[in-house]
Amino acid sequence: MALGAYWGMRPGRPKKPLEIVDADREKLTMMARRPKLAQAMAMRARIVLSCGEGLSNSEVARKLHITGATVGKWRERFRRFGLDGLLDETRVGAPRKITDQQIEDVITKTLKSVPANSTHWRTRLMAEAAGLSQNAIVRIWHAFGLQPHRVENFKFSKDPQFVEKVRDIVGLYLNPPDRAIVLCVDERVRCRC
Repeated sequence: MALGAYWGMRPGRPKKPLEIVDADREKLTMMARRPKLAQAMAMRARIVLSCGEGLSNSEVARKLHITGATVGKWRERFRRFGLDGLLDETRVGAPRKITDQQIEDVITKTLKSVPANSTHWRTRLMAEAAGLSQNAIVRIWHAFGLQPHRVENFKFSKDPQFVEKVRDIVGLYLNPPDRAIVLCVDERVRCRC
């Protein structure tokens, strides 16, 4: 028989008591019951509430079907930092390589200019102009919902003979020759596959 059991104590490392003030208990109860709250946060609240009832880590783990290490982690985080300890820690990783100014420049250039000899920006052209990778341009455009190839306004033709061509086409519609058929074909092909 273990010495701790002989003296009426639970076996294992002694745990520091977890005291929950009433205001925190209310918030934890709401967090644990709220169905729309992230499930991880709700589980953390249930862990702390169960520990606050005086249950050991292993009892809480069995009750909630999780590991004892998980219980120990969140019990200690709550004991040390309160409710803020239940929030996710900031994740480490490589620092951003693209600055906010570079992103702003890409967005401005996409919306307010067009490249020479083209009707709209393409990812490779923009990457070359901005000094970024093509993947970076794709991510920026996607994040801000930019689709330069889809324009919702009228584009002026850069064709030097545009006016003469319009007169010829409109003239056919307004005054067609006798026994003539006028067909109109859009030069842009759109596939709805």
